[in-house]
Amino acid sequence: MTNRYDAIIIGGGHNGLTCAFYLARAGMRVRVLERRHIVGGAAVTEEFHPGFRNSTASYTVSLLRPKVIADMKLHDRGYRVIERTISNFFPFADTYLKLGGGADRTRAEFARFSQTDADAYPRYDAALEKVAQVLRDLALQTPPNVGGGFGALAAAAKQGWPLAKLDIATQRDVLDIFTKSARDFLDGWFEDDHVKSAFAFDAVVGNFAGVSTPGSAYVLLHHVFGEVNGKLGAWGHAVGGMGSITQAMAAACVEQGVEISLESPVDKVLVNNGKAQGVKLVGGEELYAPIVAANVGPAMLYRQMVDASDLDEDFNRRIKGFKTGSGTFRMNVALSELPDFSVLPGKAQAEHHTAGIIIAPGLDYMDKAFDDAKAQGWSREPIVEVKIPSTVDDSLAPPGAHVASLFCQQFAPELPDGQSWDDVREDVADLIINTIDAHAPNFKQSVIARQIHSPLDLERKFGLIGGDIFHGTMGLDQLWAARPVLGHGDYRSPIKGLYMCGSGTHPGGGVTGAPGHNAAHEIIRDRSILWKALHRAR
Repeated sequence: MTNRYDAIIIGGGHNGLTCAFYLARAGMRVRVLERRHIVGGAAVTEEFHPGFRNSTASYTVSLLRPKVIADMKLHDRGYRVIERTISNFFPFADTYLKLGGGADRTRAEFARFSQTDADAYPRYDAALEKVAQVLRDLALQTPPNVGGGFGALAAAAKQGWPLAKLDIATQRDVLDIFTKSARDFLDGWFEDDHVKSAFAFDAVVGNFAGVSTPGSAYVLLHHVFGEVNGKLGAWGHAVGGMGSITQAMAAACVEQGVEISLESPVDKVLVNNGKAQGVKLVGGEELYAPIVAANVGPAMLYRQMVDASDLDEDFNRRIKGFKTGSGTFRMNVALSELPDFSVLPGKAQAEHHTAGIIIAPGLDYMDKAFDDAKAQGWSREPIVEVKIPSTVDDSLAPPGAHVASLFCQQFAPELPDGQSWDDVREDVADLIINTIDAHAPNFKQSVIARQIHSPLDLERKFGLIGGDIFHGTMGLDQLWAARPVLGHGDYRSPIKGLYMCGSGTHPGGGVTGAPGHNAAHEIIRDRSILWKALHRAR
């Protein structure tokens, strides 16, 4: 195996694989370096207890861009997503709400709580969809390099034109979504707290914030711009778990000649005279390439893998202030039976067992969860989403048994008073189990085994600094051309030949493939320009 390549990719997550695929398809010799024993980054399927397999980190699919799916021929490689009959099930103290299953059914469900809200829902859905479509169109476009002269201004005008063409009501919605809290935004549409809760949950998914935090409305929108099997806004289960997606991506890469190296953690990016030269592995081996694309987050890349002396003072200061920490505590559990909810009894499989089961009963509950975490490190009444993928994919658990993903908010990246997550992770896991058990009293006794990922575990295992599932907070100051830093939102770093292709760039977190796609196309464009210049020089 050679030590010289056209391009080296740091990190074999879905975006790194996507980037590698496009570069190799363009004729480049590419090597992917993955620190773990398995390719896929945070989108992996692993056995966490004998006979029980699950998506151990990323756990549901919607945002993966159709162009990436088509270009990598993922359907031909086994990619299959099963849609949910209903999207979410919300148990409250003495009632429940089911979201999804069609517009008419959702309206009828809302009418149980408020006819006014049922009547408002179609208008809300249409308004959100108009804005979501703009995001879909922008997802596979490179943000303008602000400060890059006339060309950047032209690119900004081109990308902003679809917004300018929207009617005034939709432009007002755009302004609201990017600036308001989820609570304020939803208060403008609905009156009942049950109905508002059904939407507000999306605003705190992977977002260490309350529903009353300004800017939280955008995260609500980020979770609805995807699609499944051509159905806009839908979410589903990847058959075989999320690892089936990245395994298919890896196969597409290998077919194009990409070399994938496991258990190959990168220590440093090699830089000489302001240009990337390659990488040094933790074991000391050096690999050389004029192009290095980093699928790790900006915090890890610039704080750990690049010497501060290779970056200017202002960039170093900005990166030091780059915000990470999604407030996430992630668990997987093996279950002997399905949960039996007090407000909707029954252990026999029903449609609500196949949905996202959301423990977030009310906007005040969600705000208190965040306030607790800020003050004490974690919420004493956390927000918990339960997904039971074995209800639609029986390959994940033994007959009659199940696996569940527990996606939990709000948990501070760093605990107060010098505490470590290693000291409290088991107690916090008990708290999460008890939170679910309060709504489904058979849940605790049905747990056969559990796998715990505290924010610190997520950082150590998957390289997610601060346990941030998005590689960086998705606030207005860290989006589009300002993700990760204004002037470098176009996937190019301050170091020539070093690129960023992970979720810390536009359009942000989730399994989208967009950063990998976009970064690859910028690399190919730069390489083409360089070749043309060299040809003219001859």
